[in-house]
Amino acid sequence: MDLRLTGKTAVVTGASKGIGLATVEALTAEGMRVVAASRTITPALKETGAIAVPVDLSVPEAPARLIEAALDQLGGIDVLVNNVGGGDGDGATGGFLSFDDAFWQGVYELNLFAAVRVTRAAMPSLLERSGAIVNVSSNAARVPHLGPMPYTTAKAALTAFGKALAGEFGPRGVRVNTVSPGVTRTAMWESPDGYGAELAASMGVELDQLVAALPDRSGMLTGRIIEPAEVAALIAYLASPLAASIVGADHTIDAGVVKTA
Repeated sequence: MDLRLTGKTAVVTGASKGIGLATVEALTAEGMRVVAASRTITPALKETGAIAVPVDLSVPEAPARLIEAALDQLGGIDVLVNNVGGGDGDGATGGFLSFDDAFWQGVYELNLFAAVRVTRAAMPSLLERSGAIVNVSSNAARVPHLGPMPYTTAKAALTAFGKALAGEFGPRGVRVNTVSPGVTRTAMWESPDGYGAELAASMGVELDQLVAALPDRSGMLTGRIIEPAEVAALIAYLASPLAASIVGADHTIDAGVVKTA
């Protein structure tokens, strides 16, 4: 399917691996020019042909610098994908009383405020081009007990942020939507130093056992975890003119874990 994105421009955050990398691959395959932002520029990201910009978006001044660099490279922004996130490892399995203010602040900086700041900096260009924003949240925003409280509540705030943006800027030509994946094959679950590994250790099981059991334990109706490319395909569609009437929506892609409408 031709998504009619050839020649358009995009900024993707959190682009070095997982859903972010898959999104960069999907958008460049559609003929877009992409600025890909990440703290670490991986070989896989370089291979996409995107313009890789090393940046830590948890630093308050960094989002404006990213967008300035993107405008310099691209001339304008048609699509913004706010994918950067994290904070679901490194002590995240301890429970509410184990999270101090610094932990909460760090998680919110990366999962909410990075998107707020990047969007604020990019919005003038998006308004000029009647662009599109896709925020990558989580199905845990709807069922916050499924993960670490700082992470899931930050994602809930991100989902609400997208709804509010759509209400303000939809009538001005900028479409804003949210994608909320469930358990996806990323480093969060498969890395030996990620959240999955920490959770497995707290449960007294091996990481591969935990990952194998996740679809059944979490109620995924497909019997398998989600591939990053599946999420990226949805993001690319929502960013495209084919989705011109989809505004302010939150699309779960979680194999049926969230059972409510």
